[in-house]
Amino acid sequence: MADENDIQAQPGAPAAVEGGEQFENRGPGRGRGRGGDRNRGERGGRGRRDDRRGGNRDEEQGEELIEKLVHINRVSKTVKGGKRFGFAALVVVGDGKGRAGFGHGKAREVPEAISKATASAKKAMVRVPLKEGRTLHHDGLGHFGAGKVTVRSAPAGTGIIAGGPMRAVFESLGVADVVTKSNGTSNPYNMIRATFAALGEQVSPKAVAQRRGKKVADLLRRGGASAEVAQADAEAIAE
Repeated sequence: MADENDIQAQPGAPAAVEGGEQFENRGPGRGRGRGGDRNRGERGGRGRRDDRRGGNRDEEQGEELIEKLVHINRVSKTVKGGKRFGFAALVVVGDGKGRAGFGHGKAREVPEAISKATASAKKAMVRVPLKEGRTLHHDGLGHFGAGKVTVRSAPAGTGIIAGGPMRAVFESLGVADVVTKSNGTSNPYNMIRATFAALGEQVSPKAVAQRRGKKVADLLRRGGASAEVAQADAEAIAE
């Protein structure tokens, strides 16, 4: 009877059982050596690819923005095989601290259209000066197409008196007290553009004082306020 070592040494003979599995010795460059390396390489490759995906997700970290979906429009095109649908999304984004923007995107699917609109809105963000961080400094008028909007500053506790698309703009902007009125159209695109036109005319007393070479208190005293009240109001103005 041949010894166990002799059986393992013979080429082409079955090898000894290792871990409950029997492997065949097929000579150099064949068998489990190559297959095992390939399997180990595939397992290692999958692990590395997963690590790379996790790193990309960690890199996409920026400031937190408030995203408001204002309107989604569905359009259809009749072709030879039937109807082809598309979607257009209108999105407003803001940081809640005086910066906001709007954008629209078109795609064959709703999520892709929203992502395009959000990316466009982030690129078009503008800064609006706020009084005490809660309301506008002064009244304003905005006009675009058939849309005409009026925005007015309001005392604390008033809230956002605005409807539809305009409310989304002020919520993302961080305004807590404002009174608005829209005339002429209910088209959300024209209302949003008219609202941003009105916000673009907002100017803080600090900017006016720097442009005219005066102090903020001197400008506030022209409204009939006393020197003490004007000085206190000037110190309270952040922008």
